[in-house]
Amino acid sequence: MIAHLRGRLLEKHPNQAIVDVGGVGYDVMVPVSTFSALPAAGAEVRLHIHTHVREDALALYGFLTSQEKALFEKLLTVGGIGPRLAIVVLSGLPAPDLVAAIRGGSIEFLVRIPGVGKKTAERMVVELRDKLDGLAASAGQAPQAPAPALSSIEQDVLSALLNLGCARPMAEKAVVKAKAAGAPAEFEPLFRRAMEFVR
Repeated sequence: MIAHLRGRLLEKHPNQAIVDVGGVGYDVMVPVSTFSALPAAGAEVRLHIHTHVREDALALYGFLTSQEKALFEKLLTVGGIGPRLAIVVLSGLPAPDLVAAIRGGSIEFLVRIPGVGKKTAERMVVELRDKLDGLAASAGQAPQAPAPALSSIEQDVLSALLNLGCARPMAEKAVVKAKAAGAPAEFEPLFRRAMEFVR
């Protein structure tokens, strides 16, 4: 099993990174928090990897921190949550906020994440509430560094929403509404704000 990759970042897209390790390009699915913290293409990158094996596929899921990988693997133990939904969940909330919501039983907070219904949110709380020791416990804020609004950032947000299964018209409206609501012109906060308008 692949547990760690260190190599040159060939490409990065919302929810995806391609890492060259010894001439082999590994296609890795990543949450939004990891994507927004990746260096520029061509730089060295290190990712903690979860290898998911099915009969018909082998998929790699990458994280910049071991804590995020651990939280991802905890989510996989919840009935009804597979790796793709776990990535969506980690993309929908910063890890500290997600841990706080699960520990606090905040069902109404969790169902704001696309793809997470009430039953799934309830299972997350029941099955994980007492199993998150050692993971970030306090609610945190998404980075909000002041930056000028760029169409490329908005396109990245739109692409991330489409990759997570949102219909294009709904995704486009969500990006516009997020901007109008005053979301910072940075990928991660703009994406998280847009997620609130997807439903």
